[in-house]
Amino acid sequence: MTSMPDCDVLVVGAGNAAFAAAHAAREHGAKVVMLECSPEDEAGGNSRFTAGAIRVAYDSAENLKSFMPDLSEEELANTDFGNYTEDRFFDDMGRVTDYRTDPDLCELLVRNSRATLLWMRSKGIRFTPIYGRQAFKVDGKFKFWGGLTVEAWGGGPGLMEAWTTAADKAGIDIRYETRAIELLHEDGQVRGALVRHEGRTSAIKARNTILATGGFEANSEWRTRYLGPGWDLAKVRGSRYNVGDGIRMALDIGASPAGNWSGCHAVGWDRNAPEFGDLAVGDAFQKHSYPFGIMINARGERFVDEGADFRNYTYAKYGRVILEQPGNFAYQVFDAKVLHLLRDEYRIKQVTKAVSDTLEGLLAQLDGVDPAGALAHIKAYNAAVQTPVPFNPNVKDGRGTNGLAVPKSNWANTIDTPPFHAYGVTCGVTFTFGGLRIDTDARVLNTDYRPIPGLYAAGELVGGLFYFNYPGGTGLMSGAVFGKIAGEHASCQAPAN
Repeated sequence: MTSMPDCDVLVVGAGNAAFAAAHAAREHGAKVVMLECSPEDEAGGNSRFTAGAIRVAYDSAENLKSFMPDLSEEELANTDFGNYTEDRFFDDMGRVTDYRTDPDLCELLVRNSRATLLWMRSKGIRFTPIYGRQAFKVDGKFKFWGGLTVEAWGGGPGLMEAWTTAADKAGIDIRYETRAIELLHEDGQVRGALVRHEGRTSAIKARNTILATGGFEANSEWRTRYLGPGWDLAKVRGSRYNVGDGIRMALDIGASPAGNWSGCHAVGWDRNAPEFGDLAVGDAFQKHSYPFGIMINARGERFVDEGADFRNYTYAKYGRVILEQPGNFAYQVFDAKVLHLLRDEYRIKQVTKAVSDTLEGLLAQLDGVDPAGALAHIKAYNAAVQTPVPFNPNVKDGRGTNGLAVPKSNWANTIDTPPFHAYGVTCGVTFTFGGLRIDTDARVLNTDYRPIPGLYAAGELVGGLFYFNYPGGTGLMSGAVFGKIAGEHASCQAPAN
């Protein structure tokens, strides 16, 4: 027999997945305690640093209105929302992961996406169309592209504020600056965690524990160990607290690792951004309009097909490609014809930017770039653009290049109209793809592939969903789906004393 627990469900973490787990457990009557290792003003993990985009399957604008009731009749009339069916969601998950995504987990993600957003709406989370990043106006009407239509109201900060407000109303106990350092493990069962707060160590006993502590992207030693040499040089887009604690604690008691441990979500990030995310700037260090321009490295060479697919399906893997370039950087180059298409993140004051009325003047400003080599490559690129093919940013327009070693498949525009702009980028790591093995009840499995009693997991520390890449907006969606599943099962399945 053991002593009475301090709570029914202990949630380690306080990001989107953690709050989904806590709320699901609380609505089933559980007494819930959440642990957040950061101070309150930095709380929310990676979720707080996101733009709030969330991928969801929907069949029509009426589906969208079910969890975005604030949509006006004018917005509905002036917007082509199209649809994003479950079949398309499945296709995207398969295609971008080279069909390695765990089929059972993927099915839960896709099938539960819309119902989970409706549930989040019931908790006070508001959603809105992601006009600023995912829609272009064509013939007076906005048209969405790339299967990504929805964002949380207020982005990542708004999402975390709404979750926290709802938690306060629900009576969920959130303990800040409290780091879980070890799982309490007795007779094969997890019974809570050993925690450190203000230098003192104590135990919090729980009937069930849910790990939602994110990946290990902020741990430069683990990045180098698992992602490979050079990854210690990458920037971290989000929280400095995501160092892999939850994964380590679970592996220490025999949990099974799963997923793409050498893979991560990594994007083009401002070259001079700080080591970790800056909440004052948020997600605006990203630079994701590259499909409408070109990227060149220190030799002045293009090194990737900027127009291989919609931004949503390439941005999470192109950070790795940038890191592999000489000096671990690149420049995105645009001319006046496409400047109006650049996202708002190109207009922040903390930006590594060069502008000139001549290509020669522009290239001379690019620190570390061979200007002669760059000019020669841009001229060769310009000559290869299939200019008779119409340019259309809303579809994969087939306006590509001919005869180049590195082709551009869509949205190819000549770089010939001043003013010319260039933006310096490096690699920014969002989250790592390797983590813990779970079943469809979000129970953590041991190395015999059996559930570890009392232990659940959700969010970025779950392995098996993403390999090599991921469809934009799927991180928040998977966190919410599996957080909700973990909370429901943890509140109902208490291990015997």
